[in-house]
Amino acid sequence: MADTLDTRPDTEGPDFSGFGCPTPLRSGERVVMGHGGGGVLSAELVRDVFAPAFGGAHLAQLGDSAVLELGGARIAFSTDTFVVRPLFFPGGSIGDLAVNGTVNDLAMSGAVPAYLACGFVLEEGVELETVARVADSLGAAARRAGVEVVTGDTKVVESGHGDGLYVNTSGIGLIAPGVDIRPQRARPGDVVMVSGPIGVHGVAVMSVREGLEFGVEIVSDCAPLGDLVRSLIAAVPDVHVLRDPTRGGLAAALNEIAASAGVGVTVDERAVPVPAEVANACAILGLDPWYVANEGKLVAFVPAEHADAALAALRSHPLGAQAAVIGTCTDQHPGMVVARTGLGGTRVVDLPLGEQLPRIC
Repeated sequence: MADTLDTRPDTEGPDFSGFGCPTPLRSGERVVMGHGGGGVLSAELVRDVFAPAFGGAHLAQLGDSAVLELGGARIAFSTDTFVVRPLFFPGGSIGDLAVNGTVNDLAMSGAVPAYLACGFVLEEGVELETVARVADSLGAAARRAGVEVVTGDTKVVESGHGDGLYVNTSGIGLIAPGVDIRPQRARPGDVVMVSGPIGVHGVAVMSVREGLEFGVEIVSDCAPLGDLVRSLIAAVPDVHVLRDPTRGGLAAALNEIAASAGVGVTVDERAVPVPAEVANACAILGLDPWYVANEGKLVAFVPAEHADAALAALRSHPLGAQAAVIGTCTDQHPGMVVARTGLGGTRVVDLPLGEQLPRIC
């Protein structure tokens, strides 16, 4: 039969409802994986669904933790849910993430973490030995971070509905008088630095999830950052902004800060520390390390006159030994992050739409 042109009108259009994509369609009536990625879809979900429902000035801050006045004290309060797959990976487990993720959120407000609450959602059929291993790792991580788990809850869901187990942790910590660290304080002229190499955690989890070998074991950077933050604040009391670049990676963290403060951020692409093994793995997988989650690194914005002291303070701590200055704040291109490339050009670093590597924190 000869080829013919189908001229029938397509009144309904193609059906994309079954597609799964790292850059999902933004229009639709159902949740997709990208809504949990810390990028544009996550921001729209908070803006359009949760914020109108909950309201309140404290929620509008949209920091890593809420800063509250209570009984004459300033406290930071944060909650996070962890759905990482697999439950155990080189350098940590979901138990370590549950503690360090919440402790670090508190620390990014300048708080000294104190107490945690912990909730487990267990899937019917998961081995009790697995639950015990996660609980042991969570308890050990809490002791290393100097916090105490003081309350919790357990629920069980039917087989096939829980992926083994999920963990939620909430935490509180005290903020010392005079400490004011929040995204809105970024100012033109601020120096931007990171506490060490990026992209390690996400690649470590992906390597074991997919059974990939890159010639060298990549170990997660999962760690509590409270002590590192205390060292930084002791050297530079007027730190403007701290952020741990977890979901959405460094790119998402910088974009969120730029948008919150209404400033531009200019980054020297060559100054961003990316380990060779991470760069190689990302090249193989078609990923950008700037968008890969970290669990033991922070981004700091400090006044230019205190940049040397801040960098020295970070490098004096084991968790900040490879800290680096990566850029500056500017009054140009407000709300936008721009990278200077190695070829002398510039490129816009967008907020990610969805998530390159789902289920890694």
